[in-house]
Order: sequence, then structure tokens, then C-alpha cells
Amino acid sequence: MILPTTESESLAYTIRRRVNDRTRSRQPHVEMMTTPDAAVEATKKSGEERVNAHYDTRLPDLPWSRRIQIPIIAAAVYSVIRTLGPTLRYEVLGWHHAERVHASGKRCIWAFWHRIIIPIVWWHRNHGVVVMNTTAFDGQWTRKVIEWLGFGTAQGSSSRGGLRGLAVMARRLDEGVDCAFTIDGPRGPRYVAKPGPLLLARKTGCPILVFHIGVNRGKTFEKTWDHFLLPAPFARAVILFAPPIYVPTDASAEVMEAKHAEMQRELERVRDIAESWFFLSDAEREKHRAEFSR
Repeated sequence: MILPTTESESLAYTIRRRVNDRTRSRQPHVEMMTTPDAAVEATKKSGEERVNAHYDTRLPDLPWSRRIQIPIIAAAVYSVIRTLGPTLRYEVLGWHHAERVHASGKRCIWAFWHRIIIPIVWWHRNHGVVVMNTTAFDGQWTRKVIEWLGFGTAQGSSSRGGLRGLAVMARRLDEGVDCAFTIDGPRGPRYVAKPGPLLLARKTGCPILVFHIGVNRGKTFEKTWDHFLLPAPFARAVILFAPPIYVPTDASAEVMEAKHAEMQRELERVRDIAESWFFLSDAEREKHRAEFSR
């Protein structure tokens, strides 16, 4: 086990322990993430031996039978998205929060559940948003798909290479590019937010914006860890964006814990409203439209 040695690492470690306590029966061990500061220092030394698992962004060794699957799966998934995407019809509520952040000169740190990755990568394609992407097998074909759709990637995850992934994201935010996390990825637990966006927000001063998408028709794959959502052709979708969450650059451990709880609550709130959207009455939908337009 790697113990925190700095104040920043202690903040991350505290949050990670809270998440682990909630999910220990489902996820026996998750190593902590630390802040981008240490990663920037580490990446200055080329050829340096890895310090811990979070510095290791090398691709895992895969047999040829697995490697050959990567472009095949990527091409198939990309074809599905390119065919399905143009048929989807979106109603977007709360986007003005992002516009205000951009107008202030800052960039957005997006956080969303892994379940809705298909409808969101089509809706926000070709904007150059940098997404944290695991170096594992699934991440290798996923990287090809999202880059073909106009996204950037930062290699790393909560379980592998996360430290350098956060360092890349910090640089991209400074360059004027939004960043995004599938907040319960890459392997779950489902609907449990990891602390990466908080650490990045504390380092950069950029706010976290969470959102969710609901559809009126689609298939939920309940045997997948994330309850993966595949919208039906010509489905209607609603995207709900919550107000930004700012993290002070001098946030203490207690503040970080409170912000983590706030992010979890907002993710759950927009998920519950979006998932039930097409079952609500017209009056209830109008009430939510007014709420998300403020």
C-alpha cells in the first residue's frame, strides 16, 4: 500500500478512503490518486523508473489475438455511433452554465456516469474535449473511437496511470480545452464518483460540471457493470446540466470531502431526473425546465 507523503496526497487519500469504505465489498482494493503537481515533476525526468502504479502509463502486454481485436471492435462501435447518432433528437437544459464558465475565461471539467457514453460522444463530437482514458484493453479500442469523433485523450484511470493523466488534463485546461471524466469508470463501482475531477479542479481553479442524459427509447444492458445505455434509432433524448462546482485552490481535507459529497449528490440528482424525464407529466417537465434554465 502507498501512503500519502504530502498535504495534497493526504487530501486525495482521505477522499479515496471514503469511497473505498462505501464500496469495499464490491471493490476489494483501489489505490489512491494524487494531484497533478507530482506528476508534472515526475514527467520532467525522461526515462525515470516508475514510482508507483499511477505513474505507469505503458500499454499492457496483450496477446496478438487481443491486439488484432482492437481496430475491429473500434471500427464496429464507430460505425454504430455514426449510424445511430444522426437519428437522435436532443433537448438540452442548463447549457448556459457552461457558456458562463467559458465567458469568464475558464474551462469546464465535465463529469458523467459511464452509462451514457454513447449519446454524449455523439452530441458533443468534434469539440476537442480531452477525456481520461484507461490504458487497458477496453481503453485502447475506446480511445480510437472517441478520437475519430473529435475528442482528445489523456492516458490513465483511477486504477492505472491516473497521476500522469491528471497532469495532461491540467495542461490541456491551461491551453483552453475542456476535460471530461466518466466518473465511475473504467470498471465501477457503478454510480460511485471518483475524486479525479476534484483534484483537477483544486489544481487549476476550473469548475466541475456534471450532467446526465435520458432517452425515451433504448436498451439498457443490465449485465454490464455500468448498465450501458444504447439509445434506439430516432429516440428523443434530454441532457440536464447542473450548476458548476468550484473547488478552492487551498481547499482543506474537510472541504474536499464536502465537495466530493456535493458532486456525488448532483450526479445522482441529474441522473434521477433525466432517467425519469419521459415518464413525467407535462407540468412536472415544465417545472424542471424552469429549474434548469435559471
